[in-house]
Amino acid sequence: MTDDRFAFETQFYTAPDDSYCGLDEVGRGPLAGPVVAACVIVPPDARGMDFWKDVRDSKKVAEKKREKLFDIIMEYCHCGIAACTIEEIDTLNIHHASYLAMERAYGACLQDNDLSAPPCALVDGKFLPKLPVAMHPIIKGDHVSKTIGAASILAKVTRDRHMIALHEKYPHYDWHSNKGYGTAAHLAGIEKVGITEHHRKSFAPIKNKITQYS
Repeated sequence: MTDDRFAFETQFYTAPDDSYCGLDEVGRGPLAGPVVAACVIVPPDARGMDFWKDVRDSKKVAEKKREKLFDIIMEYCHCGIAACTIEEIDTLNIHHASYLAMERAYGACLQDNDLSAPPCALVDGKFLPKLPVAMHPIIKGDHVSKTIGAASILAKVTRDRHMIALHEKYPHYDWHSNKGYGTAAHLAGIEKVGITEHHRKSFAPIKNKITQYS
């Protein structure tokens, strides 16, 4: 079943029984925490469901709504979620780590759901990961593609939950609210108690702090 909400996808998928595939990542900019990516494959029988009207760029969806959509997307779509660690971010740089996380998410999606490759994959942004499938880079894809939007919601909810859990152990940085971004409260925490193993040491504010005391 085709729904007008997936009009964007129909540019790339032509058969009525095609499964739509979208990938997105969350967490390029924070000073702490992993970068998380998600892959969502939407089967034909899930495309006409009512919840899609609320799926969009995860940053434009309220937190409680994101949490509900996370569970629904996980139930009705084939999903894979993966991350790159702090060490990988610092070694590879955040750009390459982001796309490695996407590659892992795609692999997990196919393997965990015992799926064959979709006809193609829609990827948020202007660059592409290394995947064994045709891909299309979509700038601001989470604004125009429901499939990419769904992936952005899974990635954001997963990363937000991780940072909230870390806040319980490291309460000085306000991670439960800033999710690792360089807010005033986060920077004040760094000044007060220093950095943790979860801080990205290749990022300028953290790198400068390390250099200052080396």
